[in-house]
Amino acid sequence: MKLIIQIPCLNEEASLPATLADLPRWVEGFDEVEWLVIDDGSTDRTAEVAREHGVDHVVRFTQNKGLAVAFQAGLDAALKLGAHVIVNTDADNQYRADDIPKLVAPILEHRADMVIGDRQVQDHEEFSASKKLLQRWGSWVVRQASETDVPDTTSGFRAYSREAALRMNVVSRFTYTLETIIQAGKSDIAVTSVPIRVNRKTRESRLFKSIPDYIKRSVGTIFRIYSMHEPLRVFASLAAVFGVVGLVLFARFTWFFATSEGETGHVQSLFVGGVCFVVAVQFFLLGIIGDLLRANRVIAERTLHRVRNVELALGVRPDSLASNPPETREGATRE
Repeated sequence: MKLIIQIPCLNEEASLPATLADLPRWVEGFDEVEWLVIDDGSTDRTAEVAREHGVDHVVRFTQNKGLAVAFQAGLDAALKLGAHVIVNTDADNQYRADDIPKLVAPILEHRADMVIGDRQVQDHEEFSASKKLLQRWGSWVVRQASETDVPDTTSGFRAYSREAALRMNVVSRFTYTLETIIQAGKSDIAVTSVPIRVNRKTRESRLFKSIPDYIKRSVGTIFRIYSMHEPLRVFASLAAVFGVVGLVLFARFTWFFATSEGETGHVQSLFVGGVCFVVAVQFFLLGIIGDLLRANRVIAERTLHRVRNVELALGVRPDSLASNPPETREGATRE
C-alpha cells in the first residue's frame, strides 16, 4: 500500500519548508509514504525548495493555471505513481500533519472513499464572526446541492481512495473543494468527515481578493456544477417560476376583463404574461437538452475512468513530472 501526500503550491518558497517538516514518512497501514508537490507556475524557488527538502516528486507548470487545475494534476500524477490513497494538504501549513492517520482511517477501514477534515470553524478564534457565518451558510448550501453531510466543505485537508481519485474530474479553475463534494455526492462516492486540528495562520489566503469576490465565485461554481449534474431540475425550477408569474398576470387580466365594463386598460398584463410563458417554455426545453447532455457526460466520465485504468495498467508516466534522485530524498524509498 502506498500513500502519496500532495501539495499544490504557488510561490510557497517561504512556507513550504515548515509544511514539509511536519509531514510523516511513515503512516500505519501503508508500506510507503511519498510526497508530491504541484508547482502551479511559481515565480520563486518553490520547486527547488521542494527538492532540497526531500520531496519525492514535483509536477511543474510553466504558467499559473489555478488551484483546481493543480489539484487535478496532482491526483492524476499520484495515481500514475502507484498511490492507493492520496492525501491533499495546503502549502501554508494550515493543517496539522499528525492528523493524517485519522484522515485516512475511514478509507483503510473501507467505510469511505473520500474523507474531508473538519476544522470545526465555529470553535476557532482566528475566524471572524462574518467568516464563520459565511462558512456555515456556504457549507449548508453545498450539503443541499451534494446531498452529503460534510460540515466543512471548504477544507482542503482531504483523503481519496484510488477509486475516488480515478472518478474525480475537476472542471473549475477556481477551487476544487466545493466541486468535488458535489461531484462525489452525485456520483455515489462514499463521503465522510473527521475532526482535525489546524496550526496558527501564517498568512492570508491567496485564493480570493476579498470576501465578496469569494462569495461571487463560490456561488457561480456551486450553481454551475449543480447544473451540470441536475440540469432538468434547475431549468424546470426556473421555468416554474416564470410560468407561475405568467399565470398570475393572465389571471389578473382575466379578472379585470370579466369584472370591468368597457376597455379594461390592463392589456400589459396579457403581454407580460405571454412573455413569461415563452421564457418558461424555453427554460424547460433547455432543461431537457441539458439532461440529454448530462447523459453524454456520464458516458464520457465512464470512458475516462476506463482510460485512466488502462494508463495505470500500462505504467504511463505523469505529465510534467520530475522525480528527485535517491541522494536528494532523505528517508524516502524508490520503487
